[in-house]
Amino acid sequence: METTATKQKLSEIVLTPAQLLEHWQEHRCLTRKIIEQFPEKELFEFSIGGMRPFADLALEMIQMAGPGVKGVASRKWDGFDYNSPKPKTKEELLNMWDETTETINNYWAHIPEGRFQERDIFFGQYEGTVYWGIFYFIDNEIHHRGQGYVYLRALNIAPTPFWERR
Repeated sequence: METTATKQKLSEIVLTPAQLLEHWQEHRCLTRKIIEQFPEKELFEFSIGGMRPFADLALEMIQMAGPGVKGVASRKWDGFDYNSPKPKTKEELLNMWDETTETINNYWAHIPEGRFQERDIFFGQYEGTVYWGIFYFIDNEIHHRGQGYVYLRALNIAPTPFWERR
């Protein structure tokens, strides 16, 4: 039986944790498609206006997403591992992307109830609510994927439409 308190909580929910995860994973699916569309050489070398190549942008997303969800679930924040080996091929980058997707799925299941409303200091640097941090991960990915769209268009490659997120 629903109580008044339960009804109040439900009326305040915009997204459930499962819906938020699905939303993020749809964006990750689209970003993976963008990675796949790059020719191998250009993925690692092509740049416009001093921006980083898309492989570097994708690696930043990887370095943020997996450790970010681990931190949310465990409340233990490791810094970014800037010294980890960088992928040298598109296949290696896609494998890292897929491993990160699994990491997100595995750790997401261990995020405690109510955790999204708690405050934390992400990577020892950025303070905010957990939901704010997760939105930052998603927003950062969308921002960098937009750069990938510009690169692909400059290479005369039509990128996957932004609404094709599955």
